[in-house]
Amino acid sequence: MMNGIEGDRDRRGDEDRPRDGDRSGDDHVDRLRRQWAVELPDLDTEPMAILGRAFRLSNLVRPSIEATFAHFGLDRGEFDVIATLRRSGPPYLMTPTEMYSALMISSGGLTHRLDRLEKAGLIRREKSPRDGRSVLVALSEAGAALAEKAFRTDMANESSFLRALDGKEREALAALLRKLIGGIENEQARGEDENEG
Repeated sequence: MMNGIEGDRDRRGDEDRPRDGDRSGDDHVDRLRRQWAVELPDLDTEPMAILGRAFRLSNLVRPSIEATFAHFGLDRGEFDVIATLRRSGPPYLMTPTEMYSALMISSGGLTHRLDRLEKAGLIRREKSPRDGRSVLVALSEAGAALAEKAFRTDMANESSFLRALDGKEREALAALLRKLIGGIENEQARGEDENEG
């Protein structure tokens, strides 16, 4: 029995029917765009071709990445903290302000993560030698070792997701994403400057 959208599609002809698997090489986003082309033929859905796929890609890989960190007793936010300290280089010290700026989270959100990591012995808080009122966040030896081990495992895991692309395709995609993100960041920065002006 046909009803609703399916009935409408049948009346519009075979070429407009967005059925799963009806076009070789199509993915979920292609199917969604074809459906919208039928329902809203005047609307350009090109942004879905890029941003929709970026969103879907993130959703597809997130569970595996989170499972990797969970294997090491960390959530994604906790890994981000110890990874930020580890990649900062010796002596693996940062101020809380430097950390929440790098992580793009609120100071409250960072404090909660630091509390958990300190209890686990992965970081410690120290008074700044320059200013006794200031606090520095230091990565412990155990934290440094765990950050490196978790990151190596994560990179091996994430590399497995890229098997469909050869080396040149990966480079080209990375370059295009860099250009797109840079453009968006520049637009947003201009908007913030205009709002402040």
